[in-house]
Amino acid sequence: MESVVRKIENKVMSGQSISFEEAIQLAQVEDVEGLFAAANRIRQKFKGNRVDLCTIMNAKSGRCPENCKFCAQSAHYRTGVQEYPLISVEEALRMAKENEMHGVHRFSLVTSGKALSKKEFDRVIEIYKVLRQKTKLQLCASLGIISHDQAVRLKEAGVTMYHHNLETSRDYFHKICDTHTYQDRIDTVKNAMAAGLDVCCGGIIGMGESMEDRIKMAFEIKELGVRSVPVNILNPIKGTPLENAEKLNPIEILKTMSIFRFIIPDGFIRYAGGRNTLGGLQRLGFNAGINAALVGNYLTTVGNSIPEDIAIIKEEGLEV
Repeated sequence: MESVVRKIENKVMSGQSISFEEAIQLAQVEDVEGLFAAANRIRQKFKGNRVDLCTIMNAKSGRCPENCKFCAQSAHYRTGVQEYPLISVEEALRMAKENEMHGVHRFSLVTSGKALSKKEFDRVIEIYKVLRQKTKLQLCASLGIISHDQAVRLKEAGVTMYHHNLETSRDYFHKICDTHTYQDRIDTVKNAMAAGLDVCCGGIIGMGESMEDRIKMAFEIKELGVRSVPVNILNPIKGTPLENAEKLNPIEILKTMSIFRFIIPDGFIRYAGGRNTLGGLQRLGFNAGINAALVGNYLTTVGNSIPEDIAIIKEEGLEV
């Protein structure tokens, strides 16, 4: 008798989309090795063996007026995070060139806050113009909530991708943040797409949500047409409301990401912040459907070094 995993895998391989109910079935299987292997075969069919690497730079830190319960940079909490205004062109260029030297494909400026002021946004545009002229990197941006006009300006300055996470499912979002809405996030994704930008959009797991919430988020991302999906694992920060959140089991983390591969077979399912939680099992992810990674140091935590990540990827038989 054909297993549930094999039956759903065959459906994906034939070019069909799976249903929410089928994704829930995958979440309930006990044969995680079979699930991981199937996700890996789907990745190979739709995306080959190439792994996409990107880096981010914390270009403006702290003092954020939003109350996202996971965030060290929120002004609502005392976390001891370093605070500084928007960085200079020179500092951004130095960091971009350093990452380019290590073989990274994409580079993004990330700023704290709901949105940049007009003056700050104008400065960011100038930074991107310089980066476009003086590096060969694909340029990304993560600047909070933006309008369609701002998205157009970013594209004209050389940005090719905009990053804006949904964070969690629509149903669970109110438990994580109430100073802006889930629809604000959806609108920003749509504004970026309407301007001709690719969009990177994922979320954070381990915030107390259910597997059902994670699957709902994945389907919402799929419906938006997003193909770059970063999956962050909560790193509980002292001083935030989630500082005592129970850490997820590594197998549950990888299971979540494998199911995302079934839902978005032709996407980049991307390791993002907090993956050090997996320890030695990080390698397993590259054989469980993952084909992209945020590398280097993250916003307020430390990641693997770029050479370490590249070595792991190549040792697992994949290409950078």
